[in-house]
Amino acid sequence: MAKLPVKRIPIVLLLPACCWLLSCYQAGKSERKVFHYNEQTGIASLDPAFAKNQSIMWPVHQLYNTLVETNDSLQLVPSLSKGWDISADKLTYTFHLRTDVFFHDDPAFTDGKGRKMVASDVMYSLGRITDQTVASPGGWIFNHKLDSLQGLSAPDDSTFQLKLQRPYNPILGILSMQYCSIVPKEAVEFYGSDFRRHPVGTGPFRFVAWEEGQALVMQRNPAYFEKDSAGNRLPYLDGIKVTFYDSKATEFLLFRQHKLEFINDIDASFKDEVLAKNGTLRPEWQQQVSLDVSPYLNTEYLGILVDTNNVLLKDSPLKLKKIRQAINYGFDRRKMILYLRNSLGTAAESGFVPMGLPSFDSAKVKGYHYDPAKCQQLLSEAGFPDGKGLPAIKLYTIAIYAEMGNFIAKQLEEAGIKVQVEVMQKSLLLDLTSNSRALFFRGSWIADYPDAENYLSVFYSKNPAPPNYTRFNNAAFDAAFEKAITEVNDSLRYIYYREADQLMINEAPVVPLWYDKAVRLVQKNVTGFRGNGLNLLELRRTRID
Repeated sequence: MAKLPVKRIPIVLLLPACCWLLSCYQAGKSERKVFHYNEQTGIASLDPAFAKNQSIMWPVHQLYNTLVETNDSLQLVPSLSKGWDISADKLTYTFHLRTDVFFHDDPAFTDGKGRKMVASDVMYSLGRITDQTVASPGGWIFNHKLDSLQGLSAPDDSTFQLKLQRPYNPILGILSMQYCSIVPKEAVEFYGSDFRRHPVGTGPFRFVAWEEGQALVMQRNPAYFEKDSAGNRLPYLDGIKVTFYDSKATEFLLFRQHKLEFINDIDASFKDEVLAKNGTLRPEWQQQVSLDVSPYLNTEYLGILVDTNNVLLKDSPLKLKKIRQAINYGFDRRKMILYLRNSLGTAAESGFVPMGLPSFDSAKVKGYHYDPAKCQQLLSEAGFPDGKGLPAIKLYTIAIYAEMGNFIAKQLEEAGIKVQVEVMQKSLLLDLTSNSRALFFRGSWIADYPDAENYLSVFYSKNPAPPNYTRFNNAAFDAAFEKAITEVNDSLRYIYYREADQLMINEAPVVPLWYDKAVRLVQKNVTGFRGNGLNLLELRRTRID
């Protein structure tokens, strides 16, 4: 099929429009209810096929919808679909689509009027993720899962079917990922490579303007399909404006001046000014702002390369399980969280699967806690009593975690385990870990969807790096993991998840540090703005008084 020519809006017309809209949205807050936030890292794309990190996922969530989504309780609920049926053999999922959903008005459509979303749009959008010419970083999400002949089909405009190769219970969670947002083919072809800058979706807000490095503006979608319990059409806000100041100090100053509605996370440079050690607001801040703390499905950890075929492990003590276990017992996670995190987190003394997921049970998955005697015992059993003869181990991390790395290194040194902390750029660390060239490294795993499978897949031997950065390979773990992902009974599936987590943690390819919490400082006049376990920016029911 011939490719349609890409139509472009002349720059001379686009720039004045952008400037006018940006200045308009900078008008007094009393005139418009515009939600302001800052994205320190910038935004690389507004194409959901590239929604690989939080900075992209947040605006994509405003502009687009998925078939299913997670609610505040991390349950999977309908969004663009009204509901779904699952065949008796658990292979075919039939989604019944809403018929009142329209794409945003845009020049990509005839007469600039957004058309109704139909099942072929779902087929196109999900198929686009796995299209190698698109090169989506989410291309892996359907690997070895969809039926090769009838994986995606649209029996009629309001019915979409997905067929699996074998039962795979987490598939609904995968469909809730931002990668799976529904896009119109016309807009992708109309804008071509510029679709990253000209998003067209069905979401509660529609695109207005984006000056990279300056600001992104979105406005309320007046035709959005969702309504509140009183029948009022969502969203309540008139618009959203995102700025891109790369300084946390500047961001904090703007928040104090009421120029931002909230800030996500609290930077170490002003953490002690705002928070007491128990994680509450200091008295002088309590009347000024609100502190929103909620469980966050993120496990912070140190990873250890355990592929014994890798030459890096040949002379490294990390190839010994008892040394890896000694490291896990050799420092105080609770003290680290108290002093370095102001109690914002929970010591990871169970497995890799974090608190907040229904399968989590600290009584049934036993991890590591601070135990100097046990650490010494393991060192002796490994042939290094009191750490004598143990070569230094290099820990790779990034600047914002350097203090944490030094805390761990200092405590391990007291046990006789010498750790040298090396700080590097995030891109370099990612390159080293992705190519199995880092023996000991800092990492974090943030849930893409609320299922323990998302965490345990990090250790599945058939997965490459990413996500299996440690190159963990254990037959018993794989067997438990494979039983879990095909099990439809929740109670049994959770048992298999916990079995796999325990098998992995016993081998210690990672050093879990803490189970995270989402921390937000919010202006007092903002209501209906709640955190969630995935730390998605949810603004549909937010108001500014």
